Amino acid sequence: MTDKPLATEQGWWWPVALDTDLGAEPLAVQLMGQALVLWRDGQGAPVLMTDRCPHRGAQLSLGQVHDGVLQCPYHGWRFNAEGRCVGIPAQPSFVPPATHTACRHGARSKHGLIWASLGDAVHEPPALRGLPSRRLIYGPFDVHTSAPRAVENFLDTAHFAYVHRGWLGEASHPEVPPYDVTTTADGRPVIEQYKAWQPRASASSPGGDWVDYRYEVLSPYSALLTKRAEGGGPQDSYVAWACPTTEESCRLWFAQYTSDDQSSDDELRDFQVTIFSQDQPILESQQPRRLPISGGELMGSADRLSVAYRRYLQRCGIAYGVC
Repeated sequence: MTDKPLATEQGWWWPVALDTDLGAEPLAVQLMGQALVLWRDGQGAPVLMTDRCPHRGAQLSLGQVHDGVLQCPYHGWRFNAEGRCVGIPAQPSFVPPATHTACRHGARSKHGLIWASLGDAVHEPPALRGLPSRRLIYGPFDVHTSAPRAVENFLDTAHFAYVHRGWLGEASHPEVPPYDVTTTADGRPVIEQYKAWQPRASASSPGGDWVDYRYEVLSPYSALLTKRAEGGGPQDSYVAWACPTTEESCRLWFAQYTSDDQSSDDELRDFQVTIFSQDQPILESQQPRRLPISGGELMGSADRLSVAYRRYLQRCGIAYGVC
């Protein structure tokens, strides 16, 4: 398999940067092995192009934005938001023909992120409804494993007692209670209710409690978790957004939507960064890095959601980052 986006993957939108990370200067990003450049046009809208000037192949991300156009750092060729060359300083009176264009891709802002499409996207970025209004986004985290591996870890509950011992689980309670996996109308896996005992359910929790979980796969490389302690307290919803930078690496953001009005931003961020710092070395140790969706790994009854997620990837025709 080559490290290039396939036709199926080109039909989706993928997160590539935080909206706040893109300012007045061009920003280099990577998606599915493709070097890309993000910049803002004169109206402040994000523009995405292949990070290569069609003149001599220089990286456009090393250039500058002037008056709503992107200027190449090598010879100063200038490209508008449609990708068309609108000026060549070495030939000031020359009007570049329509064939003088940089390769442009789709870009849009949603959920605090900038999303990219490498083809004619037929799927919209995932919708989020009914979540608490307070939002914090953590990351990016660059991880040496495939995006599907990272999303499956986010959906997995059986590792809490070991990877997150003393935080989200206890070694004395490793059991996974029975749960049912259903699907949305468009075939995305969902667990409507899952109960777990957690020593520290959230940043504001003073001690352990039973926690109600709800999981929902949002798209091939994203998922939503909502949880609330049985004894009350804040509702926390977490979204894992995964950008497949290559077949065997990804960039992750975690968005938290919370009704917690007691904890500071730093307290919430420290808690989530600690949780992922426990996950990351395990994720990066898994072999193969691409997620096996056609067999090759053993499964038990506690892995129903993982099985459903892998089948969903197969139904979507996803072939990037899997084996």
